[in-house]
Amino acid sequence: MRVLFCGDVVGKAGRDIVAKAVPALREKLQLDAVVANGENAAHGFGLTPKLFQSFLRQGVDIVTLGNHSFDKPDINQTLETESYLIRPMNYPENTIGKGFCIKEINGVRLCVVQLLGKVFMRPIEDPFVQMDSFLKTHTKGKDYDVLIVDFHAEATAEKVGMGHFLDGKASLVVGTHTHIPTADVHILPNGTGYQTDVGMCGDYQSVIGMTVASAMPRFIPGGQPGRLSPAEESGTFCGVVADIDVKSGQCVKIFPVRIGAYLENTHEI
Repeated sequence: MRVLFCGDVVGKAGRDIVAKAVPALREKLQLDAVVANGENAAHGFGLTPKLFQSFLRQGVDIVTLGNHSFDKPDINQTLETESYLIRPMNYPENTIGKGFCIKEINGVRLCVVQLLGKVFMRPIEDPFVQMDSFLKTHTKGKDYDVLIVDFHAEATAEKVGMGHFLDGKASLVVGTHTHIPTADVHILPNGTGYQTDVGMCGDYQSVIGMTVASAMPRFIPGGQPGRLSPAEESGTFCGVVADIDVKSGQCVKIFPVRIGAYLENTHEI
């Protein structure tokens, strides 16, 4: 199974490049499935039902969220009713929505789990404990064939730790949230594909997707921070592709995808 994971989609620039890139990449790379993190799609903060549906029309199979899961109140019903929209699994018990989903694609059961990090983030249930509990109640072969984990976290060390924690248990572990693509795309010793952060789909002439003008007062002494505004000029698509052996669940090949302005491109569409 060949899966594309799209990094955090930020604002209109991100939505536009995803709408252009995903259909083209599905055909060019012969993708079986596409997963995208959509928690910043609605003007940088949250996701709306309309935007979720647009991702599905563009060829995205499963959409994950993150710490901005509930920024748009009208997404609550969608989280309850849509099978392929998930929020972090380690939100408190009884939180609206689901922390994982399983979708059968060409006879292969693809399971996607999302977790939220604890380090430098708001208090949350322990992601390692939650993931361990999940693995005790859901097993490869019986419940799913391929397992992908989106770890939405701030600290690189915590993300690397999750990668090693799940090495040999998950097919692919990808980090999201920090919006900068890391150069450590590789396969861990026991067969799990890994990248610390996939990057973002958005305008890189920015401060992690927000305009320089709105972000800089937060860093400069004496600045007057206001509301952050997404940069919405030229977008760049960032993602990672993993080839997964369905029988073993191991990643056998992994490579980054970058298309668009500012960053060095890996592919053309």
